[in-house]
Amino acid sequence: MSFSRRTFVITLAGLASGLPLMSGAHADDGTIAESDPTAEALGYKADATKVDKAKYSTYVSGDTCANCQFYQGQATAPSAPCPLLAGKAVSGKGWCKGYARKA
Repeated sequence: MSFSRRTFVITLAGLASGLPLMSGAHADDGTIAESDPTAEALGYKADATKVDKAKYSTYVSGDTCANCQFYQGQATAPSAPCPLLAGKAVSGKGWCKGYARKA
């Protein structure tokens, strides 16, 4: 069986496009997983109501990614990219210790 360079490149491109799907860095809804190392470092929770208030004393009830200045989507969007998490999508209902209320 002989492979041409074109076949090799096409096969390689197909394999490379599947890598993000296998990385496990996203939750079922396409947002970053709480287990992602960057998310863990920032204490990210996809559901702000589950934030450990004893561990994160800066958390205030009602603070969510959707009303954070870093949330790069409409406040009504279910998810949007966040530069604090390397531009990965976060849940609008989420929270992390980098939270800063929109002005």
